[in-house]
Amino acid sequence: MPSSRPNQAPAEHADLQVSGVSKRFGNFEAVRDLSFTVQRGSFFSILGPSGCGKTTLLRMIAGFSAPDSGDIVIGGRSMHGVGPNRRPVNMVFQHLALFPMMNVGENVAYGLQQRGVAASEIKRRVGDMLERVGLPGSENKGVDQLSGGQKQRVAIARSLVLEPTLLLLDEPLGALDLKLREHMKIELKQLQAAFGTTFVYITHDQSEALVLSDRVAVMNHGVFEQVGSPQDLYYQPLTPFVASFVGNNNGFTGRVESILGGCATVRTPSGLALQARMHVALSPGARAQLFVRPEAVVLLDGSQALLGNGWAIYEGRVESLLFDGANSAVLVREPQTQTPLRIALPQTGQYAGLQVGHILRFGFDPENAVCFGASDAG
Repeated sequence: MPSSRPNQAPAEHADLQVSGVSKRFGNFEAVRDLSFTVQRGSFFSILGPSGCGKTTLLRMIAGFSAPDSGDIVIGGRSMHGVGPNRRPVNMVFQHLALFPMMNVGENVAYGLQQRGVAASEIKRRVGDMLERVGLPGSENKGVDQLSGGQKQRVAIARSLVLEPTLLLLDEPLGALDLKLREHMKIELKQLQAAFGTTFVYITHDQSEALVLSDRVAVMNHGVFEQVGSPQDLYYQPLTPFVASFVGNNNGFTGRVESILGGCATVRTPSGLALQARMHVALSPGARAQLFVRPEAVVLLDGSQALLGNGWAIYEGRVESLLFDGANSAVLVREPQTQTPLRIALPQTGQYAGLQVGHILRFGFDPENAVCFGASDAG
């Protein structure tokens, strides 16, 4: 069972502390006894599929929904009974909610006007903020004159000009096209680093979470299955869900046949024997689930005379070519597998002539694969 109480950051360095928070809707438990902290000045993402509870959690942090139990502390102050308009947070939504009847400057100034800030101070702060987000001198532009990326920056400027302790971002890139989304990922990361404001970002897109974040929480069924750096989640997953949800992975199920030096040999129902390092101690005969990433599988051209200890060599027929530039891969079906294995293609031109039907030899280091016991596999 994944823990809902991952390692905590020191409270004195945290802008957000969530302690034992739960939320139910009738018989459905959207968030279950969740505790975590977000360190000051960090970029923290909550990653998970639709329905996992991430939006409910963000709404509770923002004050739009009250937890059934537990406490939320922002900037060292409990938010119990504090309404959304009195919390030191601001939100950026997928649909940016810019005011179309206002120009750029008026959009950014709106929150300051509501707080009664002097007009001269508003003008100074709006101009400074627009310069910092790369839109100097655009105060008088209409919202409809802006590109999608510029609208995104105006929405962020409107939030950051109020100097919140937390900026909450609810899938803010979801409505953008792919190329602009890739560009805005870099811009968001740079903006957060420049301002030093604590960002809490929710997304179902694992690429966004990995690229943007200092730490990522992978959420599933109302709890965090793992919290860590993007590298930790990718290379050291703690549960089968994290292994399968974060990045591409080849998954196999079977039974442990033998154990040697921290690695298990897992035999699939079709008879294929695979080796991987064990996440927890397993015994022969135990059910197991094994994962190996496409880029961990090495294609062998016959010149590799020496491979590491424990490597097993397989052979399979090319079933499909998946061209995606630098992310191109090939699907290879080993005779004893029910589904083809996805293998990343090296970008050396060596396999430029590869075609469906070709026979390939391949292998992988068991240390670059991981297996979990049946209790983890579900």
